[in-house]
Amino acid sequence: MNNLKRILLVEDDPKDVELTMTGLAEYNLANEVVVARDGEEALEYLYRRGKYQDRPNGNPAVTLLDLKLPKLNGFEVLENIRSNENLKMIPVVVLTSSNEERDLVRSYKLGVNAYVTKPVDFHEFVNAVKELGIFWAVINEPPPGSVKKR
Repeated sequence: MNNLKRILLVEDDPKDVELTMTGLAEYNLANEVVVARDGEEALEYLYRRGKYQDRPNGNPAVTLLDLKLPKLNGFEVLENIRSNENLKMIPVVVLTSSNEERDLVRSYKLGVNAYVTKPVDFHEFVNAVKELGIFWAVINEPPPGSVKKR
């Protein structure tokens, strides 16, 4: 199947990356998952700069974005995505350990599509990611032309 959409995971915690990948794999999602370890790397991927200059065309089906990141935090990444004509239609799901109301409100004001607090329990975390992956990468229909199929 060559119409699988990429998922961009922006996460600096190796354990959370591993848990997220486990959750996506449990649904046997064959989608490519690109991991950016900080906000700057996420923008390099989206803008096709640096080591990502030769990546395949098209935006990811969804960006799973942590808020607490080195270099540029998740809010800065989200602001940048929403202010760019070529990126603003990318669905962004904040996947964070923060359950602070101010972070939730700020995320929605900046245009996030969903806000998910990372469950502490391993199985709950994996199940939450499975549901996110299947919805955003398989079920959800993005706006026409926003995601190029590979």
